[in-house]
Amino acid sequence: MLRIALPNKGTLAEPAAAMMREAGYRQRSDSRDLSMFDEENEIEFFYLRPKDIATYVGSGDLHLGITGADLMDESGSQVRPVIELGFGNSKFRFAAPAEGVDGREWKLGDLEGKKIATSYPRLVRAHLARSRIRADIIKLDGAVEISVQLGLADAIADVVSSGRTLRQHGLAAFGDPIAESQATLIEREPRPDREESAETKAEKGVFSARLQGVVYARQYLMVDYDCPESVLEQAKRITPGMQAPTVAPLSDSGWYGVRSMVRKQNANKVMDDLATLGARAILTSEIRSCRAVDGTNFGR
Repeated sequence: MLRIALPNKGTLAEPAAAMMREAGYRQRSDSRDLSMFDEENEIEFFYLRPKDIATYVGSGDLHLGITGADLMDESGSQVRPVIELGFGNSKFRFAAPAEGVDGREWKLGDLEGKKIATSYPRLVRAHLARSRIRADIIKLDGAVEISVQLGLADAIADVVSSGRTLRQHGLAAFGDPIAESQATLIEREPRPDREESAETKAEKGVFSARLQGVVYARQYLMVDYDCPESVLEQAKRITPGMQAPTVAPLSDSGWYGVRSMVRKQNANKVMDDLATLGARAILTSEIRSCRAVDGTNFGR
């Protein structure tokens, strides 16, 4: 039986629960519940602080977990990413007073000797070390943006989405992102002295495949169209699908029905190209879920 950690609150919590439901797993009905057992799928879910999930998975107490890639790296736990889940995207950046320093915008080198407040000291130290910058790191568990206003720090390093919170406190982000993150399915790093059973590996494989199917379904549409035989090969290049598009002859001689998966972001361009080519009855439809091997290339 798998034991899986999910975020109990924050920006990752509801999207993670929604993905579980789309993948066919039951979820808690009360946000105060710390665990629940999905009897049909024989999986026990634990709802934990996103910052703690990598620690539990790395210790081996839980088989898998969903957390931010930045939190995984910050934890220092012996875990590795399995699947990027496509939500919870964010950037981790330095920020400092918007008026700048010495009449100009802040640069990374200006952090030399400064006090930097952050909830991610490990990531910040590693980034500064690579740039050979020495600074005093102040660890805070939250409300990092207010630290400059209160005089605790000269600058901060924090997750930035819209930047609205920074502006509210007179701060502006600067420099390249320290890291970019999104929700990620993680597992414990394998070691020869702690081999998993074949049954556990198989169960993890099924769970991962279901989530990957939801990720693909959210990124792709199914396109169906009627295509004249004279341009069929060109149409197949426009919609290559997973391995190849499904092609079937129509009752109208010289015409074929074609079905293939295309990226949602490219769907309208694909339909335009097919129409220009001479295809007819071009339709797109949503995909609820799918299964595909790792590294699958759905083309356009």
